[in-house]
Parts: sequence; structure tokens; C-alpha cells
Amino acid sequence: MRKMTLRQIIIPLVTLAIICFMYFGPITRTPFENIIISIIIIIANYLEYEGKPFSALGFKRAKFNAKNLLVHAPLVALGLFIFYVFAVVPAIEILTGIPIDYSSMSQLEGNLEVTIVWLLIVWATAGFGEEIIFRGYLMRQFVKFFGDSKSSLAINILIICGFFGYMHMQQGITGQLVVVIIGALLSIIFYMRKYDLWFMIMIHGFFNTLGILSFYFGLA
Repeated sequence: MRKMTLRQIIIPLVTLAIICFMYFGPITRTPFENIIISIIIIIANYLEYEGKPFSALGFKRAKFNAKNLLVHAPLVALGLFIFYVFAVVPAIEILTGIPIDYSSMSQLEGNLEVTIVWLLIVWATAGFGEEIIFRGYLMRQFVKFFGDSKSSLAINILIICGFFGYMHMQQGITGQLVVVIIGALLSIIFYMRKYDLWFMIMIHGFFNTLGILSFYFGLA
């Protein structure tokens, strides 16, 4: 563990306890849970980093540009989505013998209004929310405590992506395993991009957009 102040130890531990309570406690889960947790994380980072909550999450001003966010990120998202559709999902379905449970998405087919609402919610809760929670905060905090050597990074990704997969239990065991794999790839990209959270938010958002549009057009 790296040398750090008591503030840098206590605040993340309290924040982690709050996150676990929000996810696993008696509180009824809502679509906006990730937004609430993201706000808690920003407040925690504000306290930990003395008024500079965003840079520690990976929000880098130098990376906030059109080429990075509107060209490179969508292309990576497209490549990841193709890999997801034609390699990851078929392989895991063969392994488990169980198709992914997409029943909750059936309402999107041909319904433009519902699809638009879903897109807005998914960008807010998954694109921003999940990336702030799982990559920007949990992954970065793990690196702060244990470094980013290859072994540490592997453990980091295994723990956080296992947690990430568990949170998608509504998709069944096949969907959870698929999410673990995609989450691991996102984490590796985050590491390779030197913890550029803007880039990850856009990848996640565009990836989910492609998925939602495929349901709208009846392709899934």
C-alpha cells in the first residue's frame, strides 16, 4: 500500500460501505441508483482531494475534444459491439447452454418514444453512472491503494468486473458472464488510455446505443 493520509483511507472506505449499502441493502433499487451513487462519489472525492473531485476520477480537460469523443470513441464502441455480437455472446451461450434474457428489452421494438427514453436513461445511468462508479472510482481507488502492476491490475479487473457482472443479474447467468468480459475489456481500455474517463463514458454510451437501436429495429 502506498503512503497516504488518513483522509485518503477513511473516506474511500466509508464511500465503499455506502455503495455496498445502496446496491445490497434494504433500499429498493431504482433506475437512478447509479446517478445517486455517482453524486456521492463526487462529494467523497471533493472531500478527499480538497475541492478537486473530477481529475481523480479521470475527467481530463486535455482529452475533452471532438476527435477523441466523437470519432475515436464511437469507432472503438462499434468494434467492441461487433465483437460482443459475433464472438462473446455466441461463445458464452454455447458454454452455458442458456440464451441471454433480453425480455426486458422487448418493449423497445418499433416504439420510438420508449426507445428515446431508454437512450436518455442508459446514457445517464450506464454511460456516466457505471463508468464513474466502476472505472472512475472503484478501479482508480484500487490503483491508489495497490498500484497498477500487471498482477495488481489483473486482480483489480477481476474483482471490479465480477461486481459489475453481478449487478446485471436481470440478464441471467449468460448475460452476467458476457458483462464481465465486456467490463474487463472496458477496464483494459481505461488503463491503456491512461485513465481517460471521458473516453470510457463515450464508448459505453455508444455501445449501449447500438444495443438499444438493434432492439428498436428488431435485430436482436
